[in-house]
Amino acid sequence: MTSKPRVAIFDFACCEGCQLQLVNLEEELLDLIAVVQPVQWREAMTEHSEDYDIAIIEGSITRAQDEERLKEIRARAKVLIALGACAAMGGVNRLKNNFTMDDVRARVYGKDSAMPHLDTQPTKAVGEVVKVDFAVHGCPITKSEFTSIARCLALGKTPLIPNHPVCVECKMAGNVCRFEYSEICLGPVTRAGCGAKCPSGGFWCYGCRGFVDDPNVNAARDIMAHYGKTVADLRSRMLLYNSQQELANGPDTQY
Repeated sequence: MTSKPRVAIFDFACCEGCQLQLVNLEEELLDLIAVVQPVQWREAMTEHSEDYDIAIIEGSITRAQDEERLKEIRARAKVLIALGACAAMGGVNRLKNNFTMDDVRARVYGKDSAMPHLDTQPTKAVGEVVKVDFAVHGCPITKSEFTSIARCLALGKTPLIPNHPVCVECKMAGNVCRFEYSEICLGPVTRAGCGAKCPSGGFWCYGCRGFVDDPNVNAARDIMAHYGKTVADLRSRMLLYNSQQELANGPDTQY
């Protein structure tokens, strides 16, 4: 890879909010451009190139033709980054996987649901279709985390992706546990890196950064029992961002 890697940004099924976070870097974006060369980014530039070192993917994969496009991008890229919850784990779009595709089409498109160009399939994260080298988690992403990862890659270093629960950041921030407010918080099983923004702002963790790689499921069950909550209560909170995701091995831990 050259000293100034060529970067292309692509989007699939998403709201493009994570790309908007990149635009919102403002002056810091100029600093990043000093170490990387953007060659394709539909939201911010008109230029187009099939020659790139790093591909950044936002959005989930919801159509067969999008899988083929993603595979072509992967074949050209030396490094592929999943940007945000939709790309990293399917995100909110994965809610539709709780229903049949016929039901989804009927509810969204009504009488036009049988039209071929409106075809859809169960939502997939980028990593379920191609190899992902790094993921920037969150909905939307945290700008500081993205810039850290980008600078590491530009310098040829391996970025450090957090793999501990949000509860650690909550304790560091001195927050009162949301369970003390009779809420159900996903902090015990959700990947940190956001600075516990939701709990610090008075809300429970929604799980938008996905599960840590090795969540302490037994501790989570103990917490629920201590506060008079049930596993079913916890599952209900997981649906928004973690539908049909594996929390741990076993049939009773897929949501």
